Amino acid sequence: MADSNNKDKEILFEDALARLEQIVKSLENGDVPLDRSLALYEEGVKLVGICNSRLENAEKRIKILVDGGDGLHEEDFVKEPKG
Repeated sequence: MADSNNKDKEILFEDALARLEQIVKSLENGDVPLDRSLALYEEGVKLVGICNSRLENAEKRIKILVDGGDGLHEEDFVKEPKG
C-alpha cells in the first residue's frame, strides 16, 4: 500500500486528468466488459480524488490582490461556498 500512496503523490495533475478523460471515453463507449468497467470506475474515482486534492492544495497557495481603499494588499484565495 505504501508504494501506491507514493505513486499517487508522484502523478501530475495533468496526467491524472488525461487518464481520467480516457477512462470516461472507454466507459461511455459501452463495449467494455463489466469487470473491466468496474476496475476503470474505481481507478477513475481514485483519480478524481487526486485531482481534487491537487486543486485544493493549489487554491491554498493562491493569493489575490485586493484594493481595500488604502492601497493594494494580499488576501488568501477564498472559494465561494457551494449552494
